[in-house]
Amino acid sequence: MSDIILKMNHITKEFSGVKALDDMNFQVKRGEIHALCGENGAGKSTLMNILSGVYPYGSYSGDVVYNGQKCQFHNIKDSESKGIVIIHQELALSPYLSIAENIFLGNEVASSAGVINWTKTAQKAKEMLAMVGLEKENINAPVNSLGVGKQQLIEIVKALGKKVDLLILDEPTAALNDEESRQLLDIMLQLKERGITCIIISHKLNELSYVADSITIIRDGKTIETLDKEDKFTEDRIIKGMVGREITNRYPPRESNVGDLVFEVKNWNVYHPNDEHRQVIKDISLQVRAGEVVGLAGLMGAGRTELAMSLFGKSYGQKISGQVFIKGTEVNMRSPREAIENKVAYVSEDRKTAGLIAIDDIKNNMTLAALRDFFSKKGVINKNEEILTAKKYMKLINIKANSIEQKVGSLSGGNQQKVVLAKWMITEPDILILDEPTRGIDVGAKYEIYSIINDLAKAGKAVIIISSEMPEIIGMCDRVYVINEGQIAGELGKEDLSQENIMMNIVAHNGKENK
Repeated sequence: MSDIILKMNHITKEFSGVKALDDMNFQVKRGEIHALCGENGAGKSTLMNILSGVYPYGSYSGDVVYNGQKCQFHNIKDSESKGIVIIHQELALSPYLSIAENIFLGNEVASSAGVINWTKTAQKAKEMLAMVGLEKENINAPVNSLGVGKQQLIEIVKALGKKVDLLILDEPTAALNDEESRQLLDIMLQLKERGITCIIISHKLNELSYVADSITIIRDGKTIETLDKEDKFTEDRIIKGMVGREITNRYPPRESNVGDLVFEVKNWNVYHPNDEHRQVIKDISLQVRAGEVVGLAGLMGAGRTELAMSLFGKSYGQKISGQVFIKGTEVNMRSPREAIENKVAYVSEDRKTAGLIAIDDIKNNMTLAALRDFFSKKGVINKNEEILTAKKYMKLINIKANSIEQKVGSLSGGNQQKVVLAKWMITEPDILILDEPTRGIDVGAKYEIYSIINDLAKAGKAVIIISSEMPEIIGMCDRVYVINEGQIAGELGKEDLSQENIMMNIVAHNGKENK
């Protein structure tokens, strides 16, 4: 493993005069798993997009040397022909095609006349699925019938079908639970044993410590340092390299200033939108006070997001029953618009699909939810007020962008998340429901998001946080409801908050359910 499979020398890449990569150097040893980490916007994905030909030769300066040869990749097919395959954070699967069709999409098993051999396609698909533990899957099932974890594995199978030598995985575990993440990381270790070199981009530092042989830390488009496993890289060491300073406390301190009851839910029941006999939320009751941050903890599929969406203007489910009280008055929010009118905001767990319009600019994304009530009079939009407000919030929550006219899709994940938060802050809500507010963003950006949440609580807002990261729930919340199988399995105060107590509530509830 001593020889070098990849060198990227003096790479510089600019977007609209802003340097995304500044004279960066990066090298990878053959047969290793090499992690690339840095804050959102540091340049990780940009570097890998250059390597894979997404950003073609000529759009950057510097050299890409692969297997000892200088390469000039003009598109993805050029890099794939050399054995370099990238799996992007947003999966590139066709949801309505079968598993087998997706595996060989663009790489079809066909005769010289271009006729697909479906028998061979099925046989090879089964053989390749067995490599990642999916041998029991129906190869004719549409790929959208699989969970996100299995879809990630299908992407890896696709790469193996292209005779990959260097596999690049960009945030492969961002949307996976702990069990799915460990399965994927173990498969990476198996690929390493087969001689495949891997580059992984991830913000989950505990995963990098588990799987990586080397870690290259980048900041502001420059290489800071490369650490080998022998160096015994610690999370604190990596974080210091990423953000340029030590973060002694990952959760900013907040003085508890809990006030009157603001939001109360009683006996809330929700049925699945496509199956009126399947109850998803069962008799849930909860309370949130002014200045209080309340967590909803639980395993994947517990029903936390379904609960949040059903409360936000019944945007999920059917046959919904129960009561919602805001400041002591019962309200019936039949749509997201009515939720907004009642000063309720919901930050979706999927910012790219449900939170933002990626092709639109920062200003329009920020003001969208408040346009009717805050920026228009008799249907006429006050453009000047819109611009001033967008600039104010861009500065207030430190969004890193050239201007409010910059397209949201070009921002880093952390800055996109800040735009979503600003969109709802502008509506001046009393109740904020934050669903996975820091998913897919780095520790530095997380700290900034946490500070914003603390400021909202200090201003007397009632805040609900849904998070799959138990340390985040414990570090940020005053009180936690543990959700399991669509029911409340327990309630924990600040003094009782621990991962062990959360899991004990889930296990105890499972025991009751099975009796």
